Amino acid sequence: MTVDVNKTTGPDARPPAGPEAIKAIPVRHPGRYVSAVVALALLGAVVYAFAQGKINWGAIPDYFFDDRILDGVWNTLVLTVLSMVIGIAGGILLAVMRLSKNPVTSSVAWFYIWFFRGTPVLVQLFVWFNLGLVFEYINLGPLYKDYWSSFMTPLLTALLGLGLNEAAYMAEICRAGLLSVDEGQTEASHALGMSHPKTLRRIVIPQAMRVIVPPTGNEVINMLKTTSLVSAVQFYDLFKQAQDIGQNAGSTVEMYFLAAAWYLIMTSILSVGQYYVERYYARGSSRSLPPTPLQRLRGAVLPTRRPKGAAA
Repeated sequence: MTVDVNKTTGPDARPPAGPEAIKAIPVRHPGRYVSAVVALALLGAVVYAFAQGKINWGAIPDYFFDDRILDGVWNTLVLTVLSMVIGIAGGILLAVMRLSKNPVTSSVAWFYIWFFRGTPVLVQLFVWFNLGLVFEYINLGPLYKDYWSSFMTPLLTALLGLGLNEAAYMAEICRAGLLSVDEGQTEASHALGMSHPKTLRRIVIPQAMRVIVPPTGNEVINMLKTTSLVSAVQFYDLFKQAQDIGQNAGSTVEMYFLAAAWYLIMTSILSVGQYYVERYYARGSSRSLPPTPLQRLRGAVLPTRRPKGAAA
């Protein structure tokens, strides 16, 4: 009696052998290694050049927490916040005007955006600062009257120059956000008897925030850096304070590096805040939110907990 070795039924059945495992050979990318070496070499050359340069690196920690520097940091933050408040409020108003069916209102908003986006911020700052050469007095009747040079302080010049310019950019961001909301929701709210302002406040704007918030965070970071231009109109922000200290102490380049370090610190903090704000407004657009940096660090360092009874 012969036994079929290929038999697959019965008590002595053997399962058929599976396909042979594929041995995957990763593709080599020599260009990546070459580019990495070149990048490291360039970085090393830059670091070596600055290390050999005539730079007094010790002056940076000596003045890093100087009272004048900290005062400049505070002025920079205050100016950033106030300018963005003006820009956001003006941007929302201009966006609503642009979307208005009134041709006059829409044209006025279009001209404002065209003018302020088409001229440099530094030019606008100088225009506001030197209007005293055109108008000797500012006369608001019984409310206020004074010389223009006394009225237009460096702080007011900076707020007008930065805030009004930012309003033009925020107007386009807000307009894009408002247009992203389906028109059917506006029509439905009007059918329920809601007024147009209430529809904007309760229906349209909350949904448009998902589109408005990410670029607004970028505008805040950009505004923080743009405040360095106000040193040209004698406002003592971080850059102006560092510039004056560098000229008096003979450490001009060192103080520029110090200012750059403070700007990096502030923009990094704002970037973290922007991440969490965007994550908050993304709750309704995705089923699961991406992990935060702290959650990623926790998952990489701490071992994953297994449920009780699970096989090791």
